[in-house]
Amino acid sequence: MAILKCGDYGFECDYVSEGDMEQVIDDFRKHTDDEHGIDYSKEAVMQMLLRKQGI
Repeated sequence: MAILKCGDYGFECDYVSEGDMEQVIDDFRKHTDDEHGIDYSKEAVMQMLLRKQGI
């Protein structure tokens, strides 16, 4: 299971996405684009997840 919290990346935001990796990536990208105006690439969000897991 993967989890990304918007607050972990410098935003004052309570958004959390958790579930399978592909869904978390898609949900987090949509949220940051819609709510914060930042269009992260799929690769960038994948790196966020990998770093968070210590890989």
